[in-house]
Order: sequence, then structure tokens, then C-alpha cells
Amino acid sequence: MKTIHKSFEEKQSIELAVGTFIISTILFILYIISNGNSMVMVIAWPFALAVIIVNAIMFVHLTDRFIHLPRQRKDIGMKIIILLSNIPILFFYYLVVMKS
Repeated sequence: MKTIHKSFEEKQSIELAVGTFIISTILFILYIISNGNSMVMVIAWPFALAVIIVNAIMFVHLTDRFIHLPRQRKDIGMKIIILLSNIPILFFYYLVVMKS
């Protein structure tokens, strides 16, 4: 008998990663275009805090699924990597903003 590999159907983590990347990039571009306008920072800092919390919750959820669903580890691992790929990008944005 052939074993059927059912993929991990959770899509919210990818939507979260892409959505937070797009919004963060828009805020970063607005900050650069506005020559460091503090109004952009008033919006960006609470957003950044919320993103950290929500992404941490999603990371814990995916890690739990990674542990408990051994047959879907490849799919879940890829979602974890996509979620964590935002960290170096956002760290770069942070360094640019703090140096300006």
C-alpha cells in the first residue's frame, strides 16, 4: 500500500510573515521618505511590539506542531524558517533607523 503524505494545511503563519514584512517595509519606506518624521515612529513602535508578540505566539504554535506531528515536520519546518526570515530584515531596518 502506498502511504499518503498529507501536507500541513496551516497557512496563517505564511500570511503573518508576509503581511508583517510588507507593513514593516512600508513603514520603513515612509520613515526614510519623511526624513525621520516622528509621526511614523509613533505608529511603527507599537506595531513592532505587536509583531514581536504575535510572531512569538505563532513560533510557539509551529514548534508545538513540529514536535507533535512528525510526518509533517518538513512542511512545518519550512513555515518556521519563513517566519524567522523576517528577523534579519527587520533588524536591518532597526539599524538604519537608529543610525539616522
